[in-house]
This record gives sequence, structure tokens and C-alpha cells, in this order.
Amino acid sequence: MTGETERAYWVLLSTATGVGPIRFQRLLQVCGSAEAAWRASDLELHAAGLEHRTIANLKRLRQKTSVASTFENLARLGITTLTLLDDSYPPALREIADPPPVLFVRGCLTDRDSQAVAMVGTREATSYGRAVAAQLAHGLSKAGVTVVSGLARGVDTAAHRAAIESGGRTLAVLGNGLDQVYPAENRTLASHILEREQGALISEFAPGVPPDAVNFPRRNRIIAGLSRVVVIVEADLRSGALITADFALEQGREVMTVPGSILSRLSAGTNDLLKQGATAVTCVDDILNQLDPLGASIPSADPPLAHRLRSDKLSPQEKSVWDALDGDPRHVDELARLLRCGAGDVSASLAMLELQGLARQVGTMVYTRA
Repeated sequence: MTGETERAYWVLLSTATGVGPIRFQRLLQVCGSAEAAWRASDLELHAAGLEHRTIANLKRLRQKTSVASTFENLARLGITTLTLLDDSYPPALREIADPPPVLFVRGCLTDRDSQAVAMVGTREATSYGRAVAAQLAHGLSKAGVTVVSGLARGVDTAAHRAAIESGGRTLAVLGNGLDQVYPAENRTLASHILEREQGALISEFAPGVPPDAVNFPRRNRIIAGLSRVVVIVEADLRSGALITADFALEQGREVMTVPGSILSRLSAGTNDLLKQGATAVTCVDDILNQLDPLGASIPSADPPLAHRLRSDKLSPQEKSVWDALDGDPRHVDELARLLRCGAGDVSASLAMLELQGLARQVGTMVYTRA
């Protein structure tokens, strides 16, 4: 049996429903190889701890698929695989307990992704949460750090989008097979990641696996595992993002969180993490300073001097709008009221500020400093 043959059976075996990382390793221990496990008797499968349902799933899979048909289907879908046998398997993920034996990938992973930061949070993100996620992801991208998230609505979407728009890299970890994008509203975002070659979609689930709720804790475990630092941007006390924080702590990752309003339900989880000892994030340099002791050589992402030099060349109207953006993100109408001028004039000034890299749109007609 060649190494390539064994690797192929690793991929094939990982597509069996009910065979997760722990059972996969147990099958290797009992049967000696993935190919032997694929061909194992019921007695051997029972000895490896597989339940009747999982054995039945595996036997059905044997009847309807093969190594050739599996890899033909993956190629048709544009999906590649990484196994623990491969040198290119993500080193940070390899470190965790019971890492996924096989990863399904669309796009590409690079050495740069070994220094990555996860940014996660609620699907119900407020304008504050989305703006903070975008601002931090922008800064991380400018510093050459890969942003990892889960392609969900809210915080995840804001982080992925800002990373792409900033010319950075982003990894989206899914809780389903890569033959589909969930939620469907993020198909365009997923396409941008792939078409612009700015990252990858990753899953431990084979094509055809639906986005069932039970899959998302496993997805969150991989998000934490791929990252050196995990940042919780905005989350209530029941948010799945807190599961990611728990996995991060188990894996020895640094957990950081963004302080939020004590009046907001959607900041209750992040504020609770602060009380438990998580490190507060108030700017991107807080994250970069945590990465540096972990071995990353990363420049500061904050450009206050460059901002000052460029802002000195603004027109009086542009300078007024720039000054008004010093703080929370603001809607165009709010800026118009604050500055006592027309919304059209404000929009024109914001367009000029964007062109000069001094402002960014973080929501519908909502802007913040770049």
C-alpha cells in the first residue's frame, strides 16, 4: 500500500457519517490503517467503538462510493483535501487535541495563515459590533494577519468583508459540506474570497453534509484551532461565540474581547468574559501586541501620523466631517445634523475622505475613520 493510497482512504473514511476525529483515530489503532478500516468486518468496527448506526452508515457508503468516485466528485466541486499525513496541514490546528483527520478546502492556504486571528460574535450584531469587527479586521489585514471566522451573519460577515476590502486574507470555516454556502446570503462573500484568491473556505464535513445545529460547535473548535488569538467582538450570554472562547481556552489560545455597553444584551457575554479575565481589546494594536510574544513579526497597524499628514490637506468641509468621525461610527444624517449642513454635502466629503484612505463605510450610509 502506497502513501497516496492510504491518504485516499483517509479522505474516504472521513466522509462516513458518525466517524469523527476520536473514532477515526480509534479505527486506525484497531485496524492498522484507513484502508483496512474501510474494509473492516463488523466485529472489528465494534471493537473500534462504532455504534450499530455508524457501522450501517459505513457499510452503505462502501456500496455506493469508491476512492475514484469520491475524488472525481471533489474535483468537480473544486474541493481539495488536507490530511494529518500532509506537511501542509495547518500547524496551529495540528497542535490541538484530536485535530480533524481531514480538512476539505476551497481556495488556498499559505504559510502566512500560520499567524491568524479569529474574530467571532453574534449573528444579531449591532452597528457598533459590525463597525468594530470591520475596523479590527481592517487593521489586522493591513498588518499582514489572516482573519479567521465562520461566515455567519453579523460579526463574522463584517470581519470577512473588511479583510477582503483591505486586501488581506481570510479563512471561512463552515459547519457543512463545501458544496453549499450557509447562510445562502453570503454566497457572494464566499465567491469574493475565492475569486480574489484572498483565502479559503474550510470544513471538516464532506460535501453533502447539511448545516445542522450539532455541527457548529465542531466548526467553532476549528476556528479557534486555526488561530493564535481569538477575539469575541459582540455576544450575548447564550451566543455560540462563547463556545469558541471555551475551545480557545482549552487549546491554550489567548482570548480577547471587546468591551460593550452594560445596557446592551448583545454585550453581556463579552463583558462577562472580561470579568472572567479575558484581555480587553480597544484597538488593533492590543491584538498585535498579543501576537508578537507568540512569535509573529508584525508591524503596528495604527497610522496616526499618516492620518494627521493627510488630514492637514483637507478642505474645511472635509476637515469638519473628519473631526466629527472621531469616535463611534456615524450615519450620514447624524453627521448632517451635527454639522448643520446638507446630507449631500456630507456624502461628498465622505467620498473624498474614502478616496484618501481616511474614512470607511461600515454599514448603509454609516461611516467611521479608516
